[in-house]
Amino acid sequence: MKAKNALKAVLALAFAFVMVAALAGCGGQSAEESTSASESGSSAATSEDKTIVVGASPSPHAEILAAAEDVLAEEGWTLEIVEYSDYIQPNVALESGDLDANYFQHNQYLENYNAENGTDLVNAGNIHFEPMTLYAGKTASVDELPDGAQIAVPSDASNEARALLVLQEQGIITLAEGAGLEATPNDIVDNPKNVQIVEAEAAALPRMLEDADMAVINGNYALSSGLDQSLVVATEQNPEAESTYPNVIAVRAGDENSEKTQALVKALTSDTVRQYIEETYGDAVVACF
Repeated sequence: MKAKNALKAVLALAFAFVMVAALAGCGGQSAEESTSASESGSSAATSEDKTIVVGASPSPHAEILAAAEDVLAEEGWTLEIVEYSDYIQPNVALESGDLDANYFQHNQYLENYNAENGTDLVNAGNIHFEPMTLYAGKTASVDELPDGAQIAVPSDASNEARALLVLQEQGIITLAEGAGLEATPNDIVDNPKNVQIVEAEAAALPRMLEDADMAVINGNYALSSGLDQSLVVATEQNPEAESTYPNVIAVRAGDENSEKTQALVKALTSDTVRQYIEETYGDAVVACF
Protein backbone atom coordinates (compact mmCIF):
# COMPACT_ATOMS: atom_id res chain seq x y z
CA MET A 1 0.00 0.00 0.00
CA LYS A 2 2.80 2.38 0.92
CA ALA A 3 4.55 1.52 -2.32
CA LYS A 4 1.42 2.38 -4.30
CA ASN A 5 1.05 5.71 -2.51
CA ALA A 6 4.71 6.51 -3.15
CA LEU A 7 4.30 5.67 -6.84
CA LYS A 8 1.23 7.97 -7.10
CA ALA A 9 3.16 10.81 -5.52
CA VAL A 10 6.03 10.39 -7.95
CA LEU A 11 3.66 10.30 -10.94
CA ALA A 12 1.80 13.43 -9.75
CA LEU A 13 5.04 15.30 -9.32
CA ALA A 14 6.23 14.28 -12.79
CA PHE A 15 2.91 15.32 -14.35
CA ALA A 16 3.11 18.74 -12.69
CA PHE A 17 6.65 19.23 -13.97
CA VAL A 18 5.61 18.33 -17.54
CA MET A 19 2.67 20.78 -17.46
CA VAL A 20 4.83 23.65 -16.22
CA ALA A 21 7.37 22.99 -18.97
CA ALA A 22 4.65 22.82 -21.62
CA LEU A 23 3.11 26.09 -20.53
CA ALA A 24 6.49 27.78 -20.56
CA GLY A 25 7.22 26.45 -24.05
CA CYS A 26 3.85 27.45 -25.57
CA GLY A 27 3.04 30.81 -24.10
CA GLY A 28 5.71 31.99 -21.77
CA GLN A 29 8.16 34.79 -22.48
CA SER A 30 10.89 36.21 -20.43
CA ALA A 31 10.45 39.78 -19.26
CA GLU A 32 13.17 40.80 -21.69
CA GLU A 33 11.43 39.04 -24.62
CA SER A 34 8.05 40.52 -23.70
CA THR A 35 9.48 44.03 -23.49
CA SER A 36 11.26 43.60 -26.81
CA ALA A 37 8.07 42.44 -28.55
CA SER A 38 6.11 45.30 -27.05
CA GLU A 39 8.68 47.83 -28.19
CA SER A 40 8.72 46.28 -31.67
CA GLY A 41 4.94 46.49 -31.96
CA SER A 42 4.94 50.05 -30.73
CA SER A 43 7.58 50.96 -33.29
CA ALA A 44 5.53 49.42 -36.14
CA ALA A 45 2.40 51.26 -35.05
CA THR A 46 4.28 54.52 -34.84
CA SER A 47 5.75 53.99 -38.29
CA GLU A 48 2.30 53.32 -39.72
CA ASP A 49 0.83 56.37 -38.00
CA LYS A 50 3.49 58.57 -39.57
CA THR A 51 2.52 57.63 -43.12
CA ILE A 52 0.08 59.90 -44.96
CA VAL A 53 -1.66 58.32 -47.97
CA VAL A 54 -2.96 60.88 -50.47
CA GLY A 55 -4.83 60.29 -53.73
CA ALA A 56 -4.08 62.74 -56.54
CA SER A 57 -4.33 63.52 -60.24
CA PRO A 58 -0.93 62.93 -61.91
CA SER A 59 -0.37 66.57 -62.86
CA PRO A 60 -0.04 68.99 -61.24
CA HIS A 61 -1.34 67.52 -57.99
CA ALA A 62 0.93 64.47 -57.61
CA GLU A 63 3.88 66.58 -58.74
CA ILE A 64 3.13 69.26 -56.16
CA LEU A 65 2.77 66.58 -53.49
CA ALA A 66 6.16 65.17 -54.46
CA ALA A 67 7.62 68.65 -53.98
CA ALA A 68 6.32 68.55 -50.40
CA GLU A 69 7.84 65.16 -49.55
CA ASP A 70 11.09 66.50 -48.13
CA VAL A 71 9.24 69.10 -46.07
CA LEU A 72 7.14 66.32 -44.53
CA ALA A 73 10.16 64.07 -44.05
CA GLU A 74 11.87 66.77 -41.99
CA GLU A 75 8.94 66.51 -39.57
CA GLY A 76 9.11 62.70 -39.48
CA TRP A 77 6.30 61.99 -41.95
CA THR A 78 6.29 59.60 -44.90
CA LEU A 79 4.12 60.58 -47.86
CA GLU A 80 2.52 57.92 -50.05
CA ILE A 81 0.99 59.25 -53.28
CA VAL A 82 -1.68 57.24 -55.11
CA GLU A 83 -2.42 58.54 -58.61
CA TYR A 84 -5.88 58.50 -60.21
CA SER A 85 -6.85 59.36 -63.78
CA ASP A 86 -10.48 60.31 -63.13
CA TYR A 87 -12.59 62.53 -60.87
CA ILE A 88 -14.63 59.80 -59.17
CA GLN A 89 -12.35 57.18 -57.65
CA PRO A 90 -10.27 59.52 -55.45
CA ASN A 91 -13.41 60.50 -53.52
CA VAL A 92 -14.67 56.91 -53.39
CA ALA A 93 -11.31 55.78 -51.97
CA LEU A 94 -11.26 58.62 -49.45
CA GLU A 95 -14.80 57.92 -48.27
CA SER A 96 -14.01 54.19 -47.86
CA GLY A 97 -10.92 54.92 -45.75
CA ASP A 98 -8.31 53.77 -48.27
CA LEU A 99 -6.83 57.28 -48.31
CA ASP A 100 -6.06 59.79 -45.57
CA ALA A 101 -6.76 62.67 -47.98
CA ASN A 102 -7.06 63.49 -51.64
CA TYR A 103 -5.86 66.39 -53.76
CA PHE A 104 -7.36 66.67 -57.23
CA GLN A 105 -10.56 68.73 -57.12
CA HIS A 106 -11.68 72.28 -56.58
CA ASN A 107 -14.01 73.21 -53.75
CA GLN A 108 -17.11 73.63 -55.93
CA TYR A 109 -16.69 70.13 -57.34
CA LEU A 110 -16.27 68.75 -53.82
CA GLU A 111 -19.51 70.38 -52.66
CA ASN A 112 -21.39 69.07 -55.71
CA TYR A 113 -19.98 65.59 -55.17
CA ASN A 114 -21.18 65.54 -51.56
CA ALA A 115 -24.65 66.71 -52.59
CA GLU A 116 -24.97 64.11 -55.33
CA ASN A 117 -23.51 61.17 -53.39
CA GLY A 118 -24.56 61.82 -49.78
CA THR A 119 -20.95 61.92 -48.62
CA ASP A 120 -19.38 64.15 -45.98
CA LEU A 121 -15.96 65.07 -47.31
CA VAL A 122 -14.58 68.45 -46.31
CA ASN A 123 -12.05 71.01 -47.47
CA ALA A 124 -9.02 71.01 -45.19
CA GLY A 125 -7.10 73.70 -47.07
CA ASN A 126 -6.90 75.67 -50.32
CA ILE A 127 -3.68 74.91 -52.23
CA HIS A 128 -3.79 76.19 -55.81
CA PHE A 129 -5.97 77.47 -58.63
CA GLU A 130 -6.00 76.28 -62.25
CA PRO A 131 -7.66 78.57 -64.78
CA MET A 132 -9.88 76.78 -67.32
CA THR A 133 -8.43 77.12 -70.80
CA LEU A 134 -9.95 77.17 -74.27
CA TYR A 135 -7.75 75.20 -76.68
CA ALA A 136 -7.81 75.18 -80.46
CA GLY A 137 -8.61 71.94 -82.21
CA LYS A 138 -9.60 71.97 -85.86
CA THR A 139 -10.17 75.73 -85.65
CA ALA A 140 -7.36 78.07 -84.65
CA SER A 141 -9.27 81.14 -83.45
CA VAL A 142 -12.68 82.34 -82.31
CA ASP A 143 -13.07 84.47 -85.43
CA GLU A 144 -12.57 81.41 -87.62
CA LEU A 145 -15.20 79.24 -85.90
CA PRO A 146 -17.55 77.90 -88.62
CA ASP A 147 -21.32 77.75 -88.29
CA GLY A 148 -22.19 74.65 -86.27
CA ALA A 149 -18.71 74.31 -84.79
CA GLN A 150 -18.28 71.67 -82.10
CA ILE A 151 -16.82 72.79 -78.78
CA ALA A 152 -16.14 70.12 -76.15
CA VAL A 153 -16.62 70.91 -72.46
CA PRO A 154 -16.42 68.92 -69.19
CA SER A 155 -19.64 67.07 -68.38
CA ASP A 156 -19.53 67.47 -64.59
CA ALA A 157 -21.76 70.29 -63.39
CA SER A 158 -19.30 72.72 -61.80
CA ASN A 159 -16.65 72.50 -64.51
CA GLU A 160 -19.21 72.66 -67.31
CA ALA A 161 -20.53 75.94 -65.90
CA ARG A 162 -16.99 77.34 -65.82
CA ALA A 163 -16.43 76.24 -69.42
CA LEU A 164 -19.63 77.92 -70.59
CA LEU A 165 -18.60 81.11 -68.83
CA VAL A 166 -15.27 81.00 -70.69
CA LEU A 167 -17.16 80.70 -73.97
CA GLN A 168 -19.32 83.65 -72.95
CA GLU A 169 -16.21 85.70 -72.12
CA GLN A 170 -15.07 85.11 -75.71
CA GLY A 171 -18.40 86.19 -77.18
CA ILE A 172 -19.14 82.72 -78.57
CA ILE A 173 -22.39 82.34 -76.60
CA THR A 174 -24.52 84.36 -74.21
CA LEU A 175 -25.97 82.80 -71.07
CA ALA A 176 -29.19 83.69 -69.31
CA GLU A 177 -28.75 86.43 -66.74
CA GLY A 178 -27.95 84.97 -63.35
CA ALA A 179 -27.03 81.50 -64.64
CA GLY A 180 -23.51 81.93 -63.28
CA LEU A 181 -21.95 78.91 -61.61
CA GLU A 182 -25.09 76.86 -62.20
CA ALA A 183 -25.05 77.37 -65.97
CA THR A 184 -25.84 74.49 -68.34
CA PRO A 185 -26.27 74.42 -72.13
CA ASN A 186 -29.98 75.01 -71.51
CA ASP A 187 -29.07 78.49 -70.27
CA ILE A 188 -27.64 79.57 -73.65
CA VAL A 189 -29.88 82.40 -74.91
CA ASP A 190 -27.74 83.58 -77.82
CA ASN A 191 -25.58 81.39 -80.03
CA PRO A 192 -24.76 83.34 -83.22
CA LYS A 193 -22.50 80.63 -84.67
CA ASN A 194 -24.83 77.79 -83.67
CA VAL A 195 -21.98 76.06 -81.89
CA GLN A 196 -22.67 72.56 -80.67
CA ILE A 197 -21.70 71.97 -77.03
CA VAL A 198 -20.23 68.47 -76.76
CA GLU A 199 -20.21 67.22 -73.17
CA ALA A 200 -17.53 64.69 -72.20
CA GLU A 201 -15.67 63.40 -69.18
CA ALA A 202 -12.99 65.93 -68.31
CA ALA A 203 -10.17 63.41 -68.67
CA ALA A 204 -11.17 62.69 -72.29
CA LEU A 205 -11.12 66.30 -73.52
CA PRO A 206 -7.43 66.51 -74.59
CA ARG A 207 -7.93 63.44 -76.80
CA MET A 208 -10.99 65.05 -78.41
CA LEU A 209 -9.17 68.13 -79.69
CA GLU A 210 -8.32 66.61 -83.06
CA ASP A 211 -12.00 65.97 -83.76
CA ALA A 212 -13.54 69.08 -82.16
CA ASP A 213 -13.15 72.67 -83.28
CA MET A 214 -12.18 73.68 -79.76
CA ALA A 215 -12.34 72.39 -76.20
CA VAL A 216 -12.39 73.98 -72.76
CA ILE A 217 -10.05 71.84 -70.67
CA ASN A 218 -9.25 71.59 -66.96
CA GLY A 219 -5.70 72.61 -66.13
CA ASN A 220 -4.65 69.27 -64.64
CA TYR A 221 -5.67 67.30 -67.71
CA ALA A 222 -4.08 69.82 -70.05
CA LEU A 223 -0.82 69.54 -68.10
CA SER A 224 -0.81 65.75 -67.79
CA SER A 225 -1.57 65.42 -71.52
CA GLY A 226 1.28 67.72 -72.43
CA LEU A 227 -0.90 69.97 -74.57
CA ASP A 228 1.04 72.45 -76.66
CA GLN A 229 0.52 75.88 -75.12
CA SER A 230 0.56 77.41 -78.59
CA LEU A 231 -2.95 75.95 -78.92
CA VAL A 232 -4.29 78.19 -76.14
CA VAL A 233 -7.06 80.45 -77.44
CA ALA A 234 -8.14 82.00 -74.13
CA THR A 235 -7.99 81.45 -70.39
CA GLU A 236 -10.61 82.00 -67.71
CA GLN A 237 -11.04 85.69 -66.86
CA ASN A 238 -13.63 85.46 -64.09
CA PRO A 239 -12.15 87.59 -61.26
CA GLU A 240 -13.92 85.44 -58.66
CA ALA A 241 -12.63 82.15 -60.09
CA GLU A 242 -9.57 81.88 -57.86
CA SER A 243 -11.60 82.22 -54.65
CA THR A 244 -14.44 80.05 -55.98
CA TYR A 245 -12.43 77.22 -57.52
CA PRO A 246 -9.35 76.62 -55.38
CA ASN A 247 -7.98 73.08 -55.60
CA VAL A 248 -8.17 71.68 -52.10
CA ILE A 249 -7.01 68.99 -49.75
CA ALA A 250 -10.13 66.93 -49.01
CA VAL A 251 -10.55 64.67 -45.97
CA ARG A 252 -13.38 62.90 -44.19
CA ALA A 253 -15.40 65.14 -41.87
CA GLY A 254 -13.76 65.09 -38.45
CA ASP A 255 -10.25 64.57 -39.83
CA GLU A 256 -9.63 68.17 -40.86
CA ASN A 257 -7.80 68.93 -37.60
CA SER A 258 -5.98 65.61 -37.27
CA GLU A 259 -2.20 65.56 -36.92
CA LYS A 260 -1.81 64.04 -40.37
CA THR A 261 -4.04 66.58 -42.08
CA GLN A 262 -2.39 69.53 -40.39
CA ALA A 263 1.08 68.26 -41.30
CA LEU A 264 0.04 67.73 -44.93
CA VAL A 265 -1.53 71.17 -45.33
CA LYS A 266 1.42 72.86 -43.61
CA ALA A 267 3.86 71.20 -46.02
CA LEU A 268 1.77 72.03 -49.09
CA THR A 269 1.54 75.69 -48.11
CA SER A 270 5.27 76.03 -47.42
CA ASP A 271 7.65 78.39 -49.21
CA THR A 272 9.28 75.35 -50.80
CA VAL A 273 6.05 74.33 -52.51
CA ARG A 274 5.15 77.89 -53.50
CA GLN A 275 8.52 78.27 -55.22
CA TYR A 276 8.05 74.94 -56.99
CA ILE A 277 4.62 75.94 -58.30
CA GLU A 278 5.80 79.33 -59.56
CA GLU A 279 8.91 77.96 -61.27
CA THR A 280 7.24 74.90 -62.76
CA TYR A 281 3.84 76.01 -64.03
CA GLY A 282 3.90 79.77 -64.53
CA ASP A 283 0.38 81.11 -65.06
CA ALA A 284 -1.14 77.64 -65.54
CA VAL A 285 -1.15 76.98 -61.78
CA VAL A 286 -1.44 79.72 -59.16
CA ALA A 287 -0.69 79.19 -55.45
CA CYS A 288 -3.61 80.13 -53.19
CA PHE A 289 -1.54 80.70 -50.05
